[in-house]
Amino acid sequence: MRNVLVTGGSRGLGLGIARRLTAAGYRVIAVARKESPQLTSAMEEAEGAHPGSLRFVACDLAEIDDLPALVTTVRKDVGPIYGLVNNAAVGFDGVLALMPTSQIAQLVRVNTLAPIVLTKYVVRAMLADGGGRIVNVASIVGFTGYRGLSVYGATKASLLGFTRSLAREVGGMGVTVNAVAPGFLDTEMTQGLDGAQREQIARRSALRRLPDIDDVASTVEFLLGDQAKSITGTVLTVDAGSTA
Repeated sequence: MRNVLVTGGSRGLGLGIARRLTAAGYRVIAVARKESPQLTSAMEEAEGAHPGSLRFVACDLAEIDDLPALVTTVRKDVGPIYGLVNNAAVGFDGVLALMPTSQIAQLVRVNTLAPIVLTKYVVRAMLADGGGRIVNVASIVGFTGYRGLSVYGATKASLLGFTRSLAREVGGMGVTVNAVAPGFLDTEMTQGLDGAQREQIARRSALRRLPDIDDVASTVEFLLGDQAKSITGTVLTVDAGSTA
């Protein structure tokens, strides 16, 4: 059974990805600060269908110094890490001129620094184990921009540059690195958008709707699977045609 680490796996998109991957036969290690009721229920479901396929590991990714131990613990408990899905993110919105510097620092720490440092330790393990797959969850805001999301957009754009460059560094050693750029999804992260804003985004999309969590989760599953063995350094946009 291939082991995949999914950060931010306790709710929203991360939990959707974890559910999708366990159903596809992976063993998922969901990383989050704390176990949510939704994750508990998903773990019980998974236990019935595929025993041991969904596990929870508590870790606050903002605590950068804890990340090496996280990777060591996971490898000791379940064996080689085949896949890493860097999904965890915080999503404060607000115009830059009024945003507290502490919030700016937290966005950069959780959304950019943490995935880069975590990937560093996971990649070391993958190179030792003969290969692996990395999928970074970015956002269309990283290349389109959106008012009130300048810092969030900056953190997501940085993941795109990280994806392309790292793919060149580790490709020769059997590791692929790709990104998924979701559009606005119907999750807690978009609750800040009022109904009119969401309708406007949906209306402007080629498919006249917002993508759902499973649309993105199935794209992550594809990038982790054998059919994507020749895809690396690329960004798959899943936005119902909002950027078409």
